[in-house]
Amino acid sequence: MANFNPKHKVVLDDLLLGKPHVQPGKMFGFPAYYAGKKLCICLYEQGVGIKLPEQSAVKLLASDRNAVPFQPMGRRKMREWVQINLSRSEEYRQYEAVFDESVRHVLAQQE
Repeated sequence: MANFNPKHKVVLDDLLLGKPHVQPGKMFGFPAYYAGKKLCICLYEQGVGIKLPEQSAVKLLASDRNAVPFQPMGRRKMREWVQINLSRSEEYRQYEAVFDESVRHVLAQQE
């Protein structure tokens, strides 16, 4: 059974599901958010995985102590993916601009 923080999902649903082109879904049994037909954000264990342009991912990893490389199921680091780990779900609201960048990036890749 997938392990994730359901309180994180409540906040992300509120932030993301009203946005155009964003749909809920699943990734490896975890709640996820798709921009168009492609995965852009997912809950994973106690954090949130986010797909970003590679340069933005590198910058976030270097500047944010809550950001770590996203390595689902022990796989290798994914160059465009970052995981943000916060204990307080409401703090994810501070990352709305990052989530928006993810949605724009993934939509642009589908054009």
